[in-house]
Amino acid sequence: MLKYIIPSKTRRKILKLFFLNEDKSFYLRQVVRKIKEEVNAVKRELDILTKAKLLQREKRLNKVFYTLNKRNVYYEDFLRIFAKEDTLVQEIYKSKVKLGRVKFVAMSFQYIKHKEIRDDEIYILFVGKIVVPEVAKIVTEAEKSFGREINYTVMTEDELIFRKKNNDPFLLSFLKKPKILIIGLEEELMK
Repeated sequence: MLKYIIPSKTRRKILKLFFLNEDKSFYLRQVVRKIKEEVNAVKRELDILTKAKLLQREKRLNKVFYTLNKRNVYYEDFLRIFAKEDTLVQEIYKSKVKLGRVKFVAMSFQYIKHKEIRDDEIYILFVGKIVVPEVAKIVTEAEKSFGREINYTVMTEDELIFRKKNNDPFLLSFLKKPKILIIGLEEELMK
């Protein structure tokens, strides 16, 4: 679906690379190798994204490095879009039927930014009649590339409603922080 919104395949690949590695810098040849596109096409798209101030250029020794501009007005919007290109999220979409009757899947910004969280926090909330072993299988596989445990919780819709009514600090802490809805609508999750 993203190919209809951003028609340039090279630009989509570059944006995905940067937004899924938001704290990293890359130079031209690295980008070419990672996204497997022609150097001229990559250079042209990097110039366009720099001109749009979505990427920043910085010369270091004999190379020009590109980094995400986190002050760009569209930064968080693109982060939300490209979070849905993450392998874990794609696996959730692909396995939705196996996961049961899923009402909501919400992911913390902390996950997509690869930030560490406390033991009493979660990266992902699953709500519905969920097949927990299927969720565990997907998350365990994603942990290999993530590099550490991916804390998540599963609850029914009734439990979600009950916890919200009773101001459960665990749930409210998650809901108050920036999140990305993978499945479901944020306004329905929050009401």
